[in-house]
Amino acid sequence: MSDAFASHACVQPTKQFLRRRAVAGWVARGILFLAAFASVAITFAIVYLLVRESLTFFEHVSIVEFLTGTQWTPLFFDAQYGILPLVSGTLVIAGIALLVAVPGGTIVALYLSEFAPHRLREVIKPFLEILEGVPTVVYGYFALLFVTPVLQTFIPNLWGFNMLAPGLVVGIMILPYVASVSEDAMRAVPKDLREGAYAMGATRLQVAVRVILPAAFSGVAAAFILGMSRAVGETMVVAIAAGLQPNLTLNPLEPAATITAYIVQVSLGDLPHGSIGYQTIFAAGLTLFLITLIFNLVGFHLRRRLREVYE
Repeated sequence: MSDAFASHACVQPTKQFLRRRAVAGWVARGILFLAAFASVAITFAIVYLLVRESLTFFEHVSIVEFLTGTQWTPLFFDAQYGILPLVSGTLVIAGIALLVAVPGGTIVALYLSEFAPHRLREVIKPFLEILEGVPTVVYGYFALLFVTPVLQTFIPNLWGFNMLAPGLVVGIMILPYVASVSEDAMRAVPKDLREGAYAMGATRLQVAVRVILPAAFSGVAAAFILGMSRAVGETMVVAIAAGLQPNLTLNPLEPAATITAYIVQVSLGDLPHGSIGYQTIFAAGLTLFLITLIFNLVGFHLRRRLREVYE
């Protein structure tokens, strides 16, 4: 009788534990589902808002004029609605930023992954994270008040507002992000590849450049694309240092406006809600969303196409 009672006492807590674990599992799955559903729902809500307001705009403006026009003056009496000047300024600044962030971020990632001692890596990584956390408005005034005067000493005809200075600063701003994502991809490469290369007589530099970088190229390419997306969507740096003058040019020494800078300009409240000028921010926002979506899709395709699977 005592043995049966003891056996029952041992089994009862086990059933309660299994019941609590099952309930905890259901709760965790429910929270994760709600988080995933909320992200998808918010995305669809943003797209719905942009499309709805943009359709109202395109009822008054031809989409052909919007995509092919070379003048963007929606706030003038003789309004012109060609988005190309804003797109060109956005892509030029993002291109300059990539010229800084891609090689710089790759070199930093290779150093942290393959060359830096553990203690030094633990020191450098927090500094990279600090750079990621600096407010963008600080970067904007840094570009306007420091980088531009320095560049003017070497380029006398450089405008006070230009695309070169904010492009360089945006590149510095996204460099830690590119370096961090690339380093994670490089450190995910199996140690067997490194050891095999060293066994064949390769130097550390050869292993880093010819083994690790190609093996992690899918993750590195994804970091580049994500960095490009962030550079395209940057607002305060370009609004402060690049100017607000829509200018269809590829010359980085000239001022220009970007899509985000224009949205900030109009969103200050000078135009009444519902007017055509106010509706332009949604059409510009939809254009920026599509550009970013294209970059993300390219990055996803590269990641799947170039992804290396190790067993």
